[in-house]
Amino acid sequence: MIRYQFFPRSVGITEQIQQIVNCFTKVDEQINSTDKNLTSNEVLAILREHLVEAGMRVEGGKKRAQKLSVPVLFGQNNRIDKYFDADGLSIDGKIVLEVEAGRATENNQFLKDIFQASMMYGVEYLVLAVRNQYRKHDDFAIIYTFLETLYISNRLQLPLKGILLIGY
Repeated sequence: MIRYQFFPRSVGITEQIQQIVNCFTKVDEQINSTDKNLTSNEVLAILREHLVEAGMRVEGGKKRAQKLSVPVLFGQNNRIDKYFDADGLSIDGKIVLEVEAGRATENNQFLKDIFQASMMYGVEYLVLAVRNQYRKHDDFAIIYTFLETLYISNRLQLPLKGILLIGY
């Protein structure tokens, strides 16, 4: 079952972000982590067609030419000095998508995703998709608690308008 929560909780989701949620809902039975053990690339491959229809560009593979590179730093003559790769990016460049499988909480990959999205030029929203079930724990619930604490404590201000957490 697809679960999702937008942070901060005092703000609703945009229509464009709702379309991304709808993409996950359409393929729920194919990617459900309670009975499927898919890699993040396999989940992304299942979602690809729907995400493209929703106005997203999606990483095509692991080769450099297939990756989606989002600028972070610009150098002389406006050359990109630093970039981070994303799994998906809205056509307007404001929404970045990261799909995680096993590494979401095990290696704190979700923290790296938050950091990188915060540094990406023009990005306003992060959509972070994680497994509901991984090795007998609930990645969605673990990250939900972290994000809830982050936003309620108000001790760290992110440059993002919001983060959508999706559990698949």
